[in-house]
Amino acid sequence: MKHRSYTFATALLGAVVGVLVTLIVVRFTDSRKKFDGDYNRWRKLNLILQEVERNYVDTIDMKSITDAAVVAALSELDPHTVYLPPVQLEASETELAGNFEGIGIQFNVPNDTAIVLSVIPGGPSEKAGLLQGDRIMKVDSAVIAGNKTPQDSMVAKMKGPAGSKVKITVRRDGSDIPFEITRGKIPVHCVDAAFMINDTTGYIRLSKFTRTTYFEFSSAAEKLLSQGMERLLFDLRDNTGGYFDQAFLVCNEFLEKGDPIVYMEGLHRPRQDFDADGSGKLKDIGLEVLINESSASSSEIFAGAMQDNDRGVIIGRRSFGKGLVQEPINFTDGSGIRLTVSRFYTPSGRCIQKPYSDDYAYDIYERYAHGEMTDADSMKVDKSKEYFTRGGRVVYGGGGIIPDVFVPLDTTRASNFFIQANKKSMQVRFASAIFDRYRKTLTSIDDFDSLERYLSALDLKTKFLEYAAGEGLRLKPSEEADFDQYMMPQILALVGRYSKLDNEAFYRFYLQIDETVKKALETTGL
Repeated sequence: MKHRSYTFATALLGAVVGVLVTLIVVRFTDSRKKFDGDYNRWRKLNLILQEVERNYVDTIDMKSITDAAVVAALSELDPHTVYLPPVQLEASETELAGNFEGIGIQFNVPNDTAIVLSVIPGGPSEKAGLLQGDRIMKVDSAVIAGNKTPQDSMVAKMKGPAGSKVKITVRRDGSDIPFEITRGKIPVHCVDAAFMINDTTGYIRLSKFTRTTYFEFSSAAEKLLSQGMERLLFDLRDNTGGYFDQAFLVCNEFLEKGDPIVYMEGLHRPRQDFDADGSGKLKDIGLEVLINESSASSSEIFAGAMQDNDRGVIIGRRSFGKGLVQEPINFTDGSGIRLTVSRFYTPSGRCIQKPYSDDYAYDIYERYAHGEMTDADSMKVDKSKEYFTRGGRVVYGGGGIIPDVFVPLDTTRASNFFIQANKKSMQVRFASAIFDRYRKTLTSIDDFDSLERYLSALDLKTKFLEYAAGEGLRLKPSEEADFDQYMMPQILALVGRYSKLDNEAFYRFYLQIDETVKKALETTGL
């Protein structure tokens, strides 16, 4: 009985203590802070952060907490309104500025070693003496060759503020040679290639809309006009956009005075229309615009303006569907936000922006899964409302620009030999090996006809098949026709890039197997 009483007393004492503890907790949590329900001035968010700062059990990193709160808040808006910490903001602005600070080379990494593909004329590396084909072994004291250094890490080590110095050690003809290079401002070109495909048809490929786009495009167009261009294939495939003013200026080159280009409108931004002023030099040039699922933003503004004015034929696949006006708001700590303030609309009234959805980030994968890349009838088109071009043609919305002429993704040429060669980056590595062997002649060729003749005489097909066989990959007789038609132009393009023609050589060869370009050349207008 005594034992029982002790147990009961102990239990009773525990219960009392438990009640006291509970009362203390309730007392703390019941000390409610005044909140009047006014969300318009962010009062609740500020109230919570103040309480965390005053009462949290451990030391708080207010910077990371604030940044996390901003990221979480912006994630409730559209997918493109984002917070950019200082490092990301600098990288974003550098990409579109038209220049960066570094040593002035382009390189690729075919065999775990960076090989200089080209040295930018007049840049720091050319002045120091680097040459095309040099193997970069070290940056300062850091070895970057043969140790699987990520390519972005290589770039980060070579970049730096103008005026700073970096030591680059390269391997050339079996010898390691150190160069001290003073970094400088390096131009980044957005016109990847500009040349005449035939006597009257020009080709310009534009990778993005940077601060220098209009100047570069105008220079390229003038060069082609002087060579007899009457028609232009303007390649905006994989062009992810950029500055709106540059897209507007390029549109203006093709349109008559008063032709509408685009308008923008948002809740806090009244409608603003942008029309051509008639000063363009390409108003009488035939035009085909090439787009695909990675053509976005400013490239969609251009394609939409040409389509709605019946100014050019849009060829390819449905574009990405990003039609938001992003306003940069930067802060003195180097961070910033990109805030969506309006939407872009084509002249006919179509909203370029595709609808937001739960799988928005995976939209491109969904297009593949649903057959849109290979079948025009699988394209997502909103036919609930019709829009009309200047000439009365019906066009539809639903997000992105729907091409006038659909070109499916070609999936028929992926032979086993091709797949296995791609897995090993064999074409790229072979091109590098050929350059090592024939460097002196390749780097002296500066016209395409001479390059074609020279590469033809090298019998690259035989050499590549021997190279592949050395790595255990052999071409079956049933794959030979596919190899000749599809892989050989790729190989010629990669080897040709080592000539003075650079990207022009690459695209001249590669366009021979480009189905979208073939379709554009067959098109005679609408």
